[in-house]
Amino acid sequence: MKLEVIHENEEYLVVNKTGGLISEKSSFEDWTVEDQVNKYLTKKKRKPFIGIIHRLDRVTSGVLIFAKKKSVLVSFNELFSRRKVKKTYWAVVKNKPTKEKEKLVHFLFKNNLKKKANIFKLSKKGAQEAILTYEVMGKNNFGYLLKIKPKTGRFHQIRAQLAHIGLPIIGDEKYGSDQKYLPLSICLHAQKISYQVLGTKEYRSYQTDAPNNEFWKF
Repeated sequence: MKLEVIHENEEYLVVNKTGGLISEKSSFEDWTVEDQVNKYLTKKKRKPFIGIIHRLDRVTSGVLIFAKKKSVLVSFNELFSRRKVKKTYWAVVKNKPTKEKEKLVHFLFKNNLKKKANIFKLSKKGAQEAILTYEVMGKNNFGYLLKIKPKTGRFHQIRAQLAHIGLPIIGDEKYGSDQKYLPLSICLHAQKISYQVLGTKEYRSYQTDAPNNEFWKF
């Protein structure tokens, strides 16, 4: 798989992650997005620094940023911890949402044994609050396109919260989808990421098109 570069500067590299690959190097994986980035950067520098700023699930495609300097990694870690980074996702669901737009507030418990998120309406010991908004953007022969903005960054949050209200993402068998998609992928795409540069009024934003297949034709 060829690495798709969205933007590059002296501080970081922004790429469009392919669904099916994990973000970070692993001894259990032959090829990851970090491996792709390393191959790309070593053409310019023998031993490049690659900082893992954030991750996307294997099954998710979309915008992913890698730091090229340790100081940049530290700065982005601060941005994420202060919730200064905003993300927009697109998802395709088979079932029709009951509302055109909605705010979902649940409590999410990470089930490490099953590698799955459990969703509850009320607070529960060990569960964290999970908040997102969604809006219906279109319809095709496969289902409905949703624009999603998570307000918190919990494990499998979008997948679990949508499934909880009867809207499992197409291809996401773990959360109840009965429709096939591409291997090791689901119809969830990190479409845009925005942040405010620390100590300034400058905002930066990077985005990418949806995967080029029939499920995303709207």
